[in-house]
Amino acid sequence: MKRVIKESMLGKYESYLKNEEKSKATISKYLCDVRKLINYLGGREVKKELVLSYKDKLLNQDGYKVSSINSFLVAANCFFEYMGWFDLKVKTYRVQQETFCPENRFLSKEEYYRLVRAAKEAGKIRLAMILQAICASGIRISELKFITVESVQNNMIVIHSKGKVRRIFLPDKLRKELLYYIGRNGIRKGMVFCTASGKAVNRSNIWKEMKALCKKAGVAQDKVFPHNLRHLFATVFYNIKRDIAKLADVLGHSNIETTRIYIRTTGSEYMRHLNQMELVPMF
Repeated sequence: MKRVIKESMLGKYESYLKNEEKSKATISKYLCDVRKLINYLGGREVKKELVLSYKDKLLNQDGYKVSSINSFLVAANCFFEYMGWFDLKVKTYRVQQETFCPENRFLSKEEYYRLVRAAKEAGKIRLAMILQAICASGIRISELKFITVESVQNNMIVIHSKGKVRRIFLPDKLRKELLYYIGRNGIRKGMVFCTASGKAVNRSNIWKEMKALCKKAGVAQDKVFPHNLRHLFATVFYNIKRDIAKLADVLGHSNIETTRIYIRTTGSEYMRHLNQMELVPMF
């Protein structure tokens, strides 16, 4: 039997991903990436040689970053596993982790403060609270829905994410501000940050609101996105605690290698550390 991937297969595949308890974002990404492979195949029978050719094209013709290519290949491999086509799976590219992160992508604590101040001055109080909730607790933007009136009152946020459950506390100042925000807005129960219809706030809308603050706050747009707030939390936490295993638990990481990405410093910080070592004798 010829192995041809058709659009009609994706309905059952989506159900499979849901049964595997993949997040909505992951399901959407996997389906999009499989469709990309379908477009490349153009109705041809899928063979290992074609998959390898697809992998090569993504790198050498389409010019995608290696991290993006690897995400495409992971999605393809997942689909092949679902179909039982294990011989079609291909290896992802190995990536050497950088020692430090680019200066133009690192959000400093001072820049974060300016964003919060700009949001408050613009009357965007909910946005200011969201910025603080993410940065002061280290949660993902998708985990904002677990901040409820009840959890703030009890100071225990129980997060169900990626098949794991973790519990985190809120800093005293954040809890105090959240309680004030809850009372001022008459929120009696349930999610603190939600839409008028009661649904969790939309990730893309928050991103747009954050970008709109950049000019007023004097912060480069490339630095401003929700996940960078989580990175800032990780960096500050690690500099105080120096315990990567504990940080991994707080962030909800299963693999410490993932946590390592979050605590990279900038190139200038790296240079400062090198100079402090004073390993070149002055004689």
